[in-house]
Formats: sequence, C-alpha cells, structure tokens
Amino acid sequence: MGLSIRDIHKMYEGKPLLRGVSFDVAEGETVCLLGPSGSGKSTLLRIIAGLEEAEKGLVLWDGNDLANVPVHQRHFGLMFQDYALFPHRRVAENVAFGLRMQNLPSAEIDRQVREALERVNMAGFARRRVTDLSGGEQQRVALARALAPNPRLLMLDEPLGALDRALREQLEQFLRELLHETRISAIYVTHDQEEAFAIADRLVLLNEGKVEQDGTPDEVYKRPVSVWAARFLGLSNLLPGKITSRQPLQVQTRLGSFTPAEVNGFELRDGEISLLLRPTGVTVAAPGSGLNRLTGVVEDVSFRGESYQIALRCTDGSVFQFYLPNPYPFKETLTLQFDPEGVLCLAQ
Repeated sequence: MGLSIRDIHKMYEGKPLLRGVSFDVAEGETVCLLGPSGSGKSTLLRIIAGLEEAEKGLVLWDGNDLANVPVHQRHFGLMFQDYALFPHRRVAENVAFGLRMQNLPSAEIDRQVREALERVNMAGFARRRVTDLSGGEQQRVALARALAPNPRLLMLDEPLGALDRALREQLEQFLRELLHETRISAIYVTHDQEEAFAIADRLVLLNEGKVEQDGTPDEVYKRPVSVWAARFLGLSNLLPGKITSRQPLQVQTRLGSFTPAEVNGFELRDGEISLLLRPTGVTVAAPGSGLNRLTGVVEDVSFRGESYQIALRCTDGSVFQFYLPNPYPFKETLTLQFDPEGVLCLAQ
C-alpha cells in the first residue's frame, strides 16, 4: 500500500501554509512535489518524517497512523538540500551515522556502509575526508547515508539545488536509475520542472498549500488543469475568451474563434474562460480567417535542436511561442492552423 497523506493542514506565522493536502506514494514509486518557493513542500516533507506536527490530517503507512511513531522508528530516509554532512568525519563515518544510532553490530554497520557506497559509485572514497570532495561527490555521500539503513521511504529535499547545471543533469539520470533499481518508494521535492520531469513517476503540483494537480509528468504537461498550472509549467500561450456555442463547443477570443477538443479540470460554465494553445503540432496555413487560426508577425526565431522556436506577435500586441520544423524570416506574417486537440479550455 505504501504512504498515504490525508488532509494535512499546517499554519506558519499565523497563516495557512498547507491547506488540506492529500496524495499517495505507491510501493516503488517516485513522487515529485513540485511547486514554487513557499508552497509548503519542505514543511510537508518534515511532517511526513515526523520532524514537525500538522494541525490536522493523517500520515499513514500501509494504512497505519504514524502520529505516535517517533522519527527513528518510521524507517524513512531523509536527504537535505545542504546534505548536512559532518565535515570533521570521513566518508564512511558519515554514512554510518544513522546505523550507529540503531546500535547495530560493527560488522553489520561496515557491511551496510560498504553496500551503500557501492550503490552510489563511491566505494573507493570510504576513508576520504568530506571536505576533500566535490559538490557532486558530497551529494552522493549524503545519498549513501540516507540509503544505508535500507529505508522503506526515501525523501529528498532539493537534493540537486546546490549544484551547477551540467552536474545536475548528470545526477538527474543517476538518481532516476538508482531509484528504479532499488525500488524504494521516494518523495522528491523541487521547484525545477525539468528536474521533476526527468526523475518522477508522478507529479504533485502544490499551489498556495493545496494540490493543484496530480498525475504522470506526461499527463500534467499535456493537460494542465488550470491557468496557474500551465504558467508554472512554462506554457504561456494563454488566450482569454468566451463560450459562444456548446454543441459544438466554440470560444470567441480577441484574435478569432476556436473549437477546443478538451475542457480540462473544471466544469464548463458560461462566462470568461482561458484557452491554452499548445506550442507544438501547429501547421502553417494559407492567409485567411477561419476557426482555430492565429495570424501574427514573426518577431524572433531561435534554433532548438530538431525545431525552431518562433515568437509570433499578434495584432493586439500579445506574443505567442510555437515550435515549427522550419525557420521564417523576421517580420514575415504567418497564419497558423491548430488541430482541436491542440486547444484546451482551462479554469481561470
């Protein structure tokens, strides 16, 4: 069954920080808590670990309430952003710290330390001083320390936040492979969407202390449930409009009429809504008006590997970004045609 979080509430400085958060982590699953700074991600992790108490709600493991289970008996591993290593101790001594707290025999501690270091490809560093290691090596030592007691849940709080971009990308792949290999249930906290997409089996988007969306990375990116979710994920092609027909669904905007294929995440009502124009899958059409068309002037073109990012400025001054297989000259007028599947209705 794994971990279940039910209706967690938490106040901070007299204001609500977490407001009814609920989600599950299945056995062997990596769930990423993704949200901006201040959305309550790290506090939620500390509540799950038992380091803080919630005002309301339950933390369950296999259906059993952990409210009265102390931190050291929860069998959860926690890795902090700053790694929290002991600078005056060698690598093996850092990894062994949690094991010594369990009063295990020395031979058993040595075995588990050795296995943990082998898991993170640091077997030859046991006697090194922590202060002699690079940032990436320290990150692996901290991970080995969290893995050494064989936790049933691993919690990682912004583990790559202190590393440069190149090293982060290298370690993202390493962490993904390690988590799949060990089949340990994991909660991964970050505010970086690319990092979350690279590592997570499932995303939980947190917005102002609430779960905004819960789904696989593919589902969340392709079908954000709200304007906030779309903007947070970097999907900025948002266009306000008003429903003019329901059968078939048609939305009138200041830049033309659209027929969305989907209404995502809310009950369709009359009044103002927002359209998300997906940046991929569009085609260049002959000039002219019609449904699901957008016309504008090319303002910028940048090469992005297998496609070109085209910035299109429309008559009202708004700029939209699209990915096309070919470049177009600066200041050329383009008309783009959307499939209905490339147009989503979102809650405001």
